[in-house]
Amino acid sequence: MHKNICVQRDNWNRLLLNSVNGMTVTAAIMAGLASVSGRGAPHLALKLSSTLLYTAATGILMVMNKIQPSQLAEEQRNAARLFKHLHQQIKTVVAVGSPCLNDVNAAMERVLALDKAYPLPLLGTMLEKFPKTVEPAVWWPREQRSPHEKVGGGMERNGWSEKLEEEMREVVGVLKRKDAAEYVRLSKLVLKVNKILAICGPLFTGIAAIGSALVGSPWNGSWSVVLGVVFGALATVVNTLEHGGQVGMVFEMYRSTAGYFQLMEETIESTLKEKEVGERENGELFEVKVALQLGRSLHGLQNLATTPSPSSATEFASKLF
Repeated sequence: MHKNICVQRDNWNRLLLNSVNGMTVTAAIMAGLASVSGRGAPHLALKLSSTLLYTAATGILMVMNKIQPSQLAEEQRNAARLFKHLHQQIKTVVAVGSPCLNDVNAAMERVLALDKAYPLPLLGTMLEKFPKTVEPAVWWPREQRSPHEKVGGGMERNGWSEKLEEEMREVVGVLKRKDAAEYVRLSKLVLKVNKILAICGPLFTGIAAIGSALVGSPWNGSWSVVLGVVFGALATVVNTLEHGGQVGMVFEMYRSTAGYFQLMEETIESTLKEKEVGERENGELFEVKVALQLGRSLHGLQNLATTPSPSSATEFASKLF
């Protein structure tokens, strides 16, 4: 369902963008023709048609900028990917272990958290597209259930050691200071750009509608034509940048990436909080899993924990690879 809704909302974005740009360009051409058509019925028809098209484009843009179809599509794309990942995890638990009630409850909690994070309906439950504060996306239960392995206690048992614990704490620190913080910063930047574009699009078409309605008035000279044509062209450029460039999708992508790093932080911290080492997931296996989930080799993850804090994520990546 989420995959189908993603395709539908992606189609909305293309269809609405092409329709609005077509209406805006046509209205600008009509406004220009109305200024040279003289008086009479042709002049009135062109002026009214241009004004109506601009007005309709303004209304559609206000709705489009409110719901952000490209961002809606990205939300459902993320949901489809995460539900598929959860499905594979459940299949693995069933195949290699003996599922218990705790496993069922944990899976149900994750399903409910995913449904809350990426709702399907548009009315009433749609995520805020222009939040006042930017926070990483959260699609997992806040109280995570960590997997248990009964292998006995002791710091050298179950694959854990003091060195490994210290490495994992350093990894958490790097994720907080650099990766998650960098993507939150990028999310804020993209959100500001999206807000400016979302305001400018309907504003420009509204000004162009006023200009086209005043074409031919004796007291404003050629200014009405300038407003009707120039602001129509500007509106087309702004709409193409916002929705053709899918700025809303980029914002959601950055916010989700920040959420992924936060999930990794919480996963590592919840494992380290387990006092009984024998109750934790095997340390060596956990280290390999964390490395793979961060897209690094085991050696790269160890370097991540020991490398001094770089001035930026880009510098760090260049030093590491």
